[in-house]
Amino acid sequence: MVAGAVAGIMEHTVMYPVDSVKTRMQSLQPDPKAQYRSVYEALKKIVLTEGLWRPLRGINVTMLGAGPAHAMYFACYEKMKKSLSDTLQQGGNSHLANVVKQRMQMFNSPYKSVLSCVRTVQRTEGFGAFYRSYTTQLTMNVPFQAIHFITYEFMQEHINPRREYHPRSHIVAGAVAGAVAAAATTPLDVCKTLLNTQENTALSSLNISGHLSGMLNAFRTVYQLGGLPGFFRGVQARVIYQMPSTAIAWSVYEFFKYFLTKHKLEKRTSL
Repeated sequence: MVAGAVAGIMEHTVMYPVDSVKTRMQSLQPDPKAQYRSVYEALKKIVLTEGLWRPLRGINVTMLGAGPAHAMYFACYEKMKKSLSDTLQQGGNSHLANVVKQRMQMFNSPYKSVLSCVRTVQRTEGFGAFYRSYTTQLTMNVPFQAIHFITYEFMQEHINPRREYHPRSHIVAGAVAGAVAAAATTPLDVCKTLLNTQENTALSSLNISGHLSGMLNAFRTVYQLGGLPGFFRGVQARVIYQMPSTAIAWSVYEFFKYFLTKHKLEKRTSL
């Protein structure tokens, strides 16, 4: 759990600016000032027009949720792998953290701080607003983690069959696993982003009053606004984010697992 918590915080902290870009690139009807052709162009434009620290808005709430989420995430992974000799597990981040994070990442976000965002959303939309993407996120996490862990284990079988601590193999396997899982589940991630952000311009164009909720409604709305290509908005940013992100997570996790296990064994031996 310690190894998982450290890995989760490192992963989300280092790659957070790209995650901010991904959220914006998934916008179905973006503001003319927030239209980007690539991740690099987006980061450059955001920094030049909105300030150096703008891509990091909301990072504190993400770090707060990443630690405990990934502690459970990897603990469940190890337990299930030992019990079932399989790699499928259901993991997820804090839903409240996700909603706040993505609202603060949007262009022209009116929220000045995490606490301000939480208070405003709770007051204007109710506590249920933090769980509008709950079913979509669960539906996304199951196939994402299944593909992610199976691909990681498959890669490890081929490049590190003895399952020793080998940094390069963990980085490569993690990057490939993240890329494959991210690309495959992008449609669900686009729907999750729409439910979390409640993109006003997009919903207004379809005369949707109130707030959008439910996975099926999100799918229908994305299709109406962008057709089939709409489900893959931001796929480039998502893959670019997930490759180094999962490479960092696995390499940090495997290092701390190795370090803590080795330390524990040495302590037992000395006794």
